[in-house]
Amino acid sequence: MTEAEIGMLVRTYGLMIIAPLAVLEGPVVSVVSGYLGKLGLLAMPQTFAVLVLGDLLGDVVLYAIGRRGRARVALPWLARFGVTRRRLARVLRAFRAKGGRILILGKLTHSAGFAVLLAAGMARMPFARFLGLSVLATLPKVAVLLGLGWVFGAVADRVGHWLMVGGLVVIGGCLALLAAHLIRRARREA
Repeated sequence: MTEAEIGMLVRTYGLMIIAPLAVLEGPVVSVVSGYLGKLGLLAMPQTFAVLVLGDLLGDVVLYAIGRRGRARVALPWLARFGVTRRRLARVLRAFRAKGGRILILGKLTHSAGFAVLLAAGMARMPFARFLGLSVLATLPKVAVLLGLGWVFGAVADRVGHWLMVGGLVVIGGCLALLAAHLIRRARREA
């Protein structure tokens, strides 16, 4: 397949491919989509809308698992991240007290997002409030990640893909450190 044929496939079917991927892994797909937008393969307004809807759908699925399945379904998954029943009980208490703040921080740091979205359901956060706060956190997050993809796309054209990979590693490391700091702070407050 030639580069022109691949470009035509991405232009034609790109959003249909991006949509399910955005539900599963929104941040990485957002950055890649920004790069593809820079190359002119994706229209940015439509891509932004698809990424936001995909991210929100993923949030709602995790919220529903937490709300319906509660500990029975969620605990085995959370155990992989070191979340015990005792820690979960503390998180749920904190979530009931400061749910909005925790939800937005979890969404923006992404590394804690999975557990926070499940906790929102388990804590029985009202769905309308959950969705509203999730939208408030998702819109700027997707915009920033698309922008990063666009900027790194411009840089990659000149410098090479190694710089983009290095930049993503640095950003991922910074987000992981921020998430670890926020988790430690939340544990101290609980």
